[in-house]
Amino acid sequence: MMDVDNTEKLPIANWTCVRLPPLSPVAAKIMAIVTDENAPADELAKLISFDQAFASTILRFANSALYAHCFPVTDILHAINRVGLKNLQSLCMSVAMVRLLGKHVRNLRIQNLWLHNFACGFIAQTLATGTGIDKGSAFACGLMHDVGRLALSVLRPEEYAHLLDEHRGSPASIIPLEKEMFGFDHCEAGHDLLRSWMLPDLFAIVAQTHHDLTQSGDPRSLTNLIGMSCRMADSAGFAAFPGCEATPYAELVNELPNTAICKLYPDFESLAAEIRGNVELMQIF
Repeated sequence: MMDVDNTEKLPIANWTCVRLPPLSPVAAKIMAIVTDENAPADELAKLISFDQAFASTILRFANSALYAHCFPVTDILHAINRVGLKNLQSLCMSVAMVRLLGKHVRNLRIQNLWLHNFACGFIAQTLATGTGIDKGSAFACGLMHDVGRLALSVLRPEEYAHLLDEHRGSPASIIPLEKEMFGFDHCEAGHDLLRSWMLPDLFAIVAQTHHDLTQSGDPRSLTNLIGMSCRMADSAGFAAFPGCEATPYAELVNELPNTAICKLYPDFESLAAEIRGNVELMQIF
């Protein structure tokens, strides 16, 4: 393995291969199968059953508040039918990401970054209602939008943790400091990492543009929707770094052409409680 001190001299495409392993075999197979809308649920159930981490997470998620029904789900096939293929894809990515982080997942800073990603995905899925955007795609893109920060945290854990802890400013204001430290920022890192995993181009585009100041307003564009969801995650208390200057929740709600999320979560406290409740049910950490 190459020395971490040489990281800044490597093209991003190289260090992603050096520093982070590929998606797990089970995740890769599931991702390949669920791209087909007619994917056989029984085949997926059999595949998932071979992996305890995937199986337990999917069962917990199917019984979470997001999909709560009057009776619990107790088998994988039923869980797949309840969650749906698109959400199954994003769930698999979530579990795979935790595995990729390995021992680093015990780090509080890494956990906070993952929570920011999950909160963004949760909010994006809610905002997608009525926009014509697939809710599963919105959740998946939100979940992966800031994967570049996780990669930077693995590359230089102490230095990047210090930067995150000490920086004060807007969400995008840390980008020049990341470039200074690594030679690239978390948006570029996320874009290249997601492409190296051969995920659909949309994931990489969202990772690269979610801080683009032109991506604001109309959430009927997925890139705009993820940008707004990222900002709302910050305002709900799930910012990527402690000193993030988040836009007040009420101001963000007023920017939306529809107020579905306002009706569901009239204040950021209720939204935050819902997000944390689902995280606890998933038992990721």
